Amino acid sequence: MSQLSFEKLDEILQAHDYNPSLVIAIMQDIQKEYRYLPEAALCYVAKKLNISEAKIYGVATFYENFSLEPKGKYVIKICDGTACHVRKSVPILEEIRTQLGVSAEKPTTDDMLFTVETVSCLGACGLAPVCTVNDVVYPSMTPEKARAMIREIREKEAMGE
Repeated sequence: MSQLSFEKLDEILQAHDYNPSLVIAIMQDIQKEYRYLPEAALCYVAKKLNISEAKIYGVATFYENFSLEPKGKYVIKICDGTACHVRKSVPILEEIRTQLGVSAEKPTTDDMLFTVETVSCLGACGLAPVCTVNDVVYPSMTPEKARAMIREIREKEAMGE
């Protein structure tokens, strides 16, 4: 994961013309760079945009897509919306958590490779049950397909891709 770089933050701010009304886009770019919103980055941005830290934190906590906690390189989102749930998304979630040794309380692996989350809907109900890995859709999932997906990611990582 990238070390916090004030130069990188300045690049992001400059790309948005230091415009406080673009704070959401700025925060999206920061999260894309670091995979979460580091506290020091939020404080720095608040100061540079001349807005309160409370306002920055308000935005960061209001939008579900923002994370104040570090996430793994691969974020696996398992849909638990109605269509996925009735098509057995829970056993898929349980299998992924078991394979990775994570839980609802500790969703990220110690090596920071994987984070597992549940979401209310991924908008792919016709493909249920569905999960995504870094926004790539995996349709018609089963526990077996989930194991294979994790194995493929680990093999890719082992080869340094």
